Amino acid sequence: MEQPDHPPAGEVSSESAPSYAMKLEVVVIPVADVDAAKAFYARLGWRLDADKTSGHTFRLVQFTPPGSCCSVQFGTGLTGAAPGSAQGLHLVVSDVPAVRNDLVRRGVDVGPVFHCASGFACRFPGNDEQLPGPHPDRATYGSFFSFPDPDGNTWIVQEITTRLPGRVSVGVVTFASAHVLSQALARVAASASEGSPAIDLGWADRVASSLIAQYADGVAHS
Repeated sequence: MEQPDHPPAGEVSSESAPSYAMKLEVVVIPVADVDAAKAFYARLGWRLDADKTSGHTFRLVQFTPPGSCCSVQFGTGLTGAAPGSAQGLHLVVSDVPAVRNDLVRRGVDVGPVFHCASGFACRFPGNDEQLPGPHPDRATYGSFFSFPDPDGNTWIVQEITTRLPGRVSVGVVTFASAHVLSQALARVAASASEGSPAIDLGWADRVASSLIAQYADGVAHS
């Protein structure tokens, strides 16, 4: 059978983005005590999507962080990795101190807020010096804290308020909530109507809620 032709290595430019979407859907984290992990991630306020079993050798639990398009899974029979070996998992937020305060209120054991003496690499062990508190200029990408789950899998929370150039794909843009989408729609409408009679921007809330509802029902999936 004739095999399809493949271009020689190096002929495809790294600048030519694929025309299709390839979205990170799930990250599997290794745990020893599934029930303890489930209770922990529920305490974070993450959405429980599934808790499925098959006999005595398989169990899959899935949670999704608020506003995230990617979920985490753990359970029995999912991975051969050692419990607690997932390190440096990143969560992105717009206000690190506020999120840390919320997790403390939820009873989560979290580390202090810190920033790097220079650059951003201090969030990884053995790199640069960690200084207390958020970045003095609240520079995007510059403020952090971390916390472990019951098995020692570690999460790094990073504050990002503006993405670096080239980090947002104009063909695939997501919104964290109906409220955020509504605000974006309202800004576009206000800009378009500048100099014209005032318009009722309440439609933005209605449109955003309708779009989110359709997406959640699978109507808008492509």
